[in-house]
Amino acid sequence: MQNSSSNPPNIGFVSLGCPKATVDSERILTRLRAEGYAIQPTDDGADLVIINTCAFIDAAVDESLSAIGDALAENGRVIVTGCLGARAELVRQTYPEVLAITGPQALAEVMAAVHAQLPAPHDPFTSLVPPQGVKLTPRHYAYLKISEGCDHRCSFCIIPSLRGDLVSRGIGEVLDEAQRLVESGVRELLVIAQDTSAYGVDLRYRNDIWKGRAIRTHLTNLARALTALPAWIRLHYVYPYPHVDELIPLMAEGLILPYLDMPLQHGSERVLRAMRRPAATERVLERLERWRSQCPELALRSTFIVGFPGETEADFEQLLEFLRAARLDRVGCFPYSPVAGAAANDLPDPVHESVKLERLERFMAVQAQISHEKLASRIGTRLTVLVDAVEEDAIIARSYADAPEIDGEVMIPGAWEINVGDFIEVEVTDAGDHDLWAQPVDD
Repeated sequence: MQNSSSNPPNIGFVSLGCPKATVDSERILTRLRAEGYAIQPTDDGADLVIINTCAFIDAAVDESLSAIGDALAENGRVIVTGCLGARAELVRQTYPEVLAITGPQALAEVMAAVHAQLPAPHDPFTSLVPPQGVKLTPRHYAYLKISEGCDHRCSFCIIPSLRGDLVSRGIGEVLDEAQRLVESGVRELLVIAQDTSAYGVDLRYRNDIWKGRAIRTHLTNLARALTALPAWIRLHYVYPYPHVDELIPLMAEGLILPYLDMPLQHGSERVLRAMRRPAATERVLERLERWRSQCPELALRSTFIVGFPGETEADFEQLLEFLRAARLDRVGCFPYSPVAGAAANDLPDPVHESVKLERLERFMAVQAQISHEKLASRIGTRLTVLVDAVEEDAIIARSYADAPEIDGEVMIPGAWEINVGDFIEVEVTDAGDHDLWAQPVDD
C-alpha cells in the first residue's frame, strides 16, 4: 500500500441504526475523506473496516454482532463504534480480536484508532495542510493541548464561562498528534491545558486504544506514553493534585523534563480562600521538599497575583515568606486586574493601584535574588540545551529549566556552525538574574 492520492488507504464502512447514528457515520466519513482515505461500502479488499453499531433493542444488538462477525471473517481488521460500542465488554467477549471499540459520538476516538492502524495519507502535491497541521510556533517546538475548559471556579477567573467545563481529548488522539509533530521535526512538546492535572477526570480515566493497546486517559499514563517519542516533554499548568507525585520519578529517570509549571497564585491562606484556591501552603512546601529530594534537578515555575481584593500588608508579607521558603526557579507575578464577570470583583477592600505596583516591585526583587542565586550555582556545570536561534555572534538556546518565551535563555557567544532545533552540550560560564551564559563542550 502506498500513502499517496493515487493509491490511498481503503476503508470499508458499515452504518447501522437510527438517524443519530447515521449523522455520526457522516461525520466520521467526512473526516476520513478529508484526510484522504478511500471509502467503500463492503469489506472485500479494504485495509480495515469500521462498523457503526446499534444497540437499541436485542434485534439491533444481534444485527450489529453479526455484522462484526462477518467483517472479521471477510477482512480480519475491524474497528467498532456506536451504541453497541458502549457495551465494550460484550463486544470484546464475543470478538476479542476487534482492533478498537468506542461508544457513540466518538469521532476523535475513532480517528485515533484508524490512525493507529492505518496512518493518514498525505500527498504534498495535492494537500494544502501539512500532516502535523498549521503551527504558529517555530518548527522545533510545539504546544500539545490535551483538554479544553476547566472545572475550577477561581474567583478571579472567567475561563469556565468562556470555554466551559473540562473536556479532555482522547489519549489516542493526543498521542497521534504528538507523534505527527515529532515526525515533522518538533524536538520539544509542551503539554498544556487549563488544568493539565485534571486530564481525563471528565472521562473517568477511561481506557483508549493506541497502536493496538489500551491506555488510561490520565496525565501519568500520557506522560509515560510520550516518553517513547524522541523529544523533550515539558508539562505546564499542573495543579498540585496528589497524583502529581507519580510524575516525579519519571523526571528523576530523565524520561520527561524535570520541570513543573504550577500556578500557586499566593502564599497567604486567607487570600487563597478568597481566591477559591487550595490554601494549605505548608503542605505545598512539604511536597516541594519531597519532590526535590526525589529529583534534585527539578525546576519549578509558578505564577502569583499581588493586590488581590482584601490583601493586607500582613498577607503580602506571608506571600514573600512563602516565596523565600519555596525558592522557586522561575516566577511570574501580576497585579490583580478586575475582569468583567469575575466573582472577585464583588469582594470588599480593593487594593489601590499604587499599592499593587509597589508590592509587585518588592515581590520581583525578592524573586530576582532567589533566581540569581540558583542560576549562579550552575556556573561550572554542564547542561544539554536546545537551540532556538542562531545569530551572527551568538547562539540563543534553552535548558530543561526554560520554557520558551516565559523563562530565561542560555546565551552562547561566538559564531558557530549549528542549526535551530539542535541539541548541544554546554558548560555554564556566567549567570544573571534570569539567564545563563555558556560555551559548547568539545568532548
